[in-house]
Amino acid sequence: MIIVIAFSIWNGYATLEFSPQSLHQPYGIIMSIAGTKTSLKHNPPASADIPGDGYPKGAVPAVVKAVRLLEVLAAAKEPLALASLTDALSLPKSTIHALCATLVHAGLVRRFENGSYHLGSHIMDLSHAFLARTDVTAEFTSLGDSLNLLPEETIILSVLDGSDVVYVSCRNGTRPLGLNFRIGMRLPANCTASGKALLSTLPEERVVELARASGLPALTRKSVTELPALMKQLVLVRRRGYSVDDEETHDGMVCLGAPVFDSNSSHAIAGIGVSLLKSAIDAQQKKAAIHAIQRMASELSKRLGAQGLAAGPSLS
Repeated sequence: MIIVIAFSIWNGYATLEFSPQSLHQPYGIIMSIAGTKTSLKHNPPASADIPGDGYPKGAVPAVVKAVRLLEVLAAAKEPLALASLTDALSLPKSTIHALCATLVHAGLVRRFENGSYHLGSHIMDLSHAFLARTDVTAEFTSLGDSLNLLPEETIILSVLDGSDVVYVSCRNGTRPLGLNFRIGMRLPANCTASGKALLSTLPEERVVELARASGLPALTRKSVTELPALMKQLVLVRRRGYSVDDEETHDGMVCLGAPVFDSNSSHAIAGIGVSLLKSAIDAQQKKAAIHAIQRMASELSKRLGAQGLAAGPSLS
C-alpha cells in the first residue's frame, strides 16, 4: 500500500492534506507496508532550499516534526512509548505529547491503553484511496511513450485471471508478427512469457492449485503441459528475473516476460511481455530485448510504489 501525506499552510495555520499529488511535495512521505516489514522513502528538498535551521524555506517546523514522528512509528515493529519517541526524535516530551494527541485526533496515530503509540487505521483509508486512483495500464502507456524501448517490437501488459492471462494493454511495434494482439485477449498462463512471469511470484501451492484446475492446456506442440516441467521453468524465472516463451504460444515466435509489482504485495500484479520473430533475432538482439523488458517492468513497478527491486537483470 502507498500512503502519501503532505502538509501546507492556510491562513497562517498548518493543515494536513492527503492526496496522490502530494507525492511531489517537499515533505511528502511514502510508507510501503508489505506484511510486517515497513520501509520509508523520502522526497527531500534540494539542499539549496534548506536554511541554517535545517528546514526548507517556508516549511512549518511543527509539521516537519509530525512527519518525523510518523516515520519513526512506521519503522517500528511494535508500538512505541512516549519516552521512546522522545529519545528517537530528540524533542521535548511535551512536544511529542502534543504531536501525538493531534495525530491521534486525525486518525493517523493510535494510542493504546498502556500509553504507547503506533500508526492509526486512517492510514489504511488513505492508502486505499491512493491505490484506487492508480491505473497500471495508464502508467504502462505513459512509460512506453517515454522510454521508447524496442520500437519495432510488440509489447503487452497482462494480468492473471485464474489460470489465464488477460491482455489489458498493448503497444504494437512496427515489425509485422503475423499474430494480432488485442486488449481482452485471454491465453493460458503456462504458455505465455508474461503468464510465467506472474506465476513465478506466487506460492508453489497456489501454482499447483491453478495447474490442477486448468489442466495446463497447450497452444503448440512446445507448450509446457506437465506440472514438474512448469515448476522447473518457474524456478529459473525467479533466478533470472525474466521468463521465456519459446514457441509455446505461437510457432516461430519467442516471447520474453518480466513481472510488475506494486507496494502492496510480494506477488506480481501484472506482467510485461515482448514478442519477437525467432528467425529475425540473434543472441545479441535477444539479450538487448531482455534488458529492455526488465527495465520497463522495473520502471513500471517503481511508478506503482514497489521498493527493493533488483538493480539489474540476470542474463544467465
